[in-house]
Amino acid sequence: MTEAIQIGNRTITASELISLLASYQMLPQLQRELIIDEAIAQNSRFAKVVIECTPEEVAQAKQQFYAEKQFKNEEDIQAWMANQGLTPDQLEVITTRKLKIEKFKQVTWGNKLESYFFQSKAKLDKVIYSLLRTQDVGIAQELYFRIQAKENSFADLAREYSLGPEAQTGGLVGPIELNALHPVMVQMLSSSQPSQILPPTRIAEWFVILRLEKFIPAQLDEFMKVRLLNELFETWLQDQQKQIMSAPQGDDTEKAINL
Repeated sequence: MTEAIQIGNRTITASELISLLASYQMLPQLQRELIIDEAIAQNSRFAKVVIECTPEEVAQAKQQFYAEKQFKNEEDIQAWMANQGLTPDQLEVITTRKLKIEKFKQVTWGNKLESYFFQSKAKLDKVIYSLLRTQDVGIAQELYFRIQAKENSFADLAREYSLGPEAQTGGLVGPIELNALHPVMVQMLSSSQPSQILPPTRIAEWFVILRLEKFIPAQLDEFMKVRLLNELFETWLQDQQKQIMSAPQGDDTEKAINL
């Protein structure tokens, strides 16, 4: 007998559901969630150790989930479960899933964070700098000499002549991570000293004048640890998805999809 689900007045078969998921571009998300489920399973082939949660952690995870959903009482919980078509066992899985994912991240990459941080530090450092850009090399040269001679301030000339949004702030930009900047600007700012005016340099269609105001080294604080853990996790997930997509697919006549 062909299995099907009823949504409103429409009956959808298993083979139709696959087609609908593909049409709605939901298959990659389903694939992602299945990979995560396998990773946090009790006998996961991915984790170095079994991922376990204490009763206290489970209780706290539930309370946090209920707070995020703004449930005020048991009636709210039951109404939400009915609306989502969930059983109590499924609710248990949902409320502890985030906790298990965080534990999986810690188990897998927690002891690699320091080395990964130092490998990535050059792109995580931040700068505050002043920028003046124009598409006319003659104007750029003139403005550079005026700043050098202290005839005008960088901020005043940026407000009057710079052709980007930095004109609104007197040329001041940042703090911003170096990895968000053009490679040429990264090289210029990384090799300069604060308050040093850098001569006009061609970057794409612009002639830019730069001045480093402040260099802010990245720190491996708690916020950075969370960010790097998430980054490593997302990279791993993408790699897993690529491996699955490149694996041989099954026979189409089986009405199945390789996830």
